[in-house]
Amino acid sequence: MKVLFAVSECGPFAKSGGLADVAGSLPKELVSLGTEVRVILPKYGTISDEFKQNMKKIKEFSVNVGWRKQYCGIEELEYQGITYYFVDNEYYFKREGFYGYFDDGERFAFFNRAVLEALAQLDYFPDVLHCHDWHTAMIPYLLRTEYYRRQKSYGQIRTVFTIHNLQFQGIFPKEALRDLLGLDDRSFHPSHLEFFGNINFMKGALVAADKITTVSPSYKNEIQTPVYGEKLDGLLKARNEDLHGILNGIDEDFYNPAHDPFLFQTYTAKELEKKAANKKEIQKQFGLKQSANTPLMVMISRLTKQKGLDLVKCVLREMLQEDIQFIILGTGDYQYEEFLRQAGRIYPEKLKVQTGFNERLAHQLYAAADLFLMPSLFEPCGLSQLIAMKYGAIPIVRETGGLNDTVTAWNEFTGEGNGFSFSHFNAHDMLYTIQRAVRIYEDKNVWDSLVKQAMEQDYSWAQSAFSYNQLYAELMARSETHVF
Repeated sequence: MKVLFAVSECGPFAKSGGLADVAGSLPKELVSLGTEVRVILPKYGTISDEFKQNMKKIKEFSVNVGWRKQYCGIEELEYQGITYYFVDNEYYFKREGFYGYFDDGERFAFFNRAVLEALAQLDYFPDVLHCHDWHTAMIPYLLRTEYYRRQKSYGQIRTVFTIHNLQFQGIFPKEALRDLLGLDDRSFHPSHLEFFGNINFMKGALVAADKITTVSPSYKNEIQTPVYGEKLDGLLKARNEDLHGILNGIDEDFYNPAHDPFLFQTYTAKELEKKAANKKEIQKQFGLKQSANTPLMVMISRLTKQKGLDLVKCVLREMLQEDIQFIILGTGDYQYEEFLRQAGRIYPEKLKVQTGFNERLAHQLYAAADLFLMPSLFEPCGLSQLIAMKYGAIPIVRETGGLNDTVTAWNEFTGEGNGFSFSHFNAHDMLYTIQRAVRIYEDKNVWDSLVKQAMEQDYSWAQSAFSYNQLYAELMARSETHVF
């Protein structure tokens, strides 16, 4: 079985968030199950020279973007047993960062069309084309509505579309229909791309893909409600039979405290005394009191409303009244960054804030932390809580999406659980949960038992990859592709 992943970012080449982790890890696990997987993504200017120097240009052709004809090069790289194709167009992709430009609609309209055109140029037609988030969402739609479907080689391709975050949909003015996609007004219909007077790239995949997946079972259910459905809940309910929630995993080779080269001291669940060395070094590095008895709480996150920063703002003063140290690493909205910077100046002995992102430091903080705060408003899956537990940092989460599926609240009567949780998006519920965790931390024997349970769970991609493989096999068994 041949599967092609179409993604806007993929580790280790281009990463801004969890999508890159998924695209970088899941293919490797699928290959280990005997599935042939290749990946296609933009050739961004920020990809390191280490990778660019080993890429080989194999094709050059033109791609129609509405009325334009744009250059497209395909460069190939073999890396860790997987073939990667990079779509080259310096005008669109040789920029700082991946998203947030005024012409993102045009950039990714080009990428969607380039992926489809590349299949014929490469003479490589996968059995399954697996697309991810709005940046590739028009691929299933174009495949089913244009001349591609009348060609046998294209017409037999099955499509899977994964929603990593429904909040970002790729919404653009109606004019983009012709100007960017070359489609006529037949596509501007409520059963196709029309969305409150605009067009919606993600909706294209939701109406056209053979199968739709989300990154956790709970998120699958949540997005079929008005609260979390982002005005697409009706369509998602209509596609319920083809909608699947498959939990993400983490790359346990990259995230493993037993042999992580970024750590001050490696350790396992049987060597928790070694974990303490990482906490001591981080306390020293950040100018905090080097105290083994004071719990260190860490937050590694985008600083946005989705990640629960409003709750942190509301009760930060009360949180810091506890015998606790708090380190925050992340970047995001200016209002949160500035609030936290000012708070750090007021509470220098308790709170340290570092804006930006540093992979090495992130690993060191996971290893140093006793507690990991993740109070999300919504969370499709979340990888940070999985990484935290792998490193023995006990998560404090809100019961939503993938957080609800992966973190089981500690039960002091049965000794079961791997973290702490609260259900309502309420700052004082979060505060109470933090206070409870701090009290339990004081009992060394109980705490060590909790940490060991968290570290010894399986957070790998193995089960998820098996579920995806089953999904692909089901699609291949169908006699026809999805009709809409």
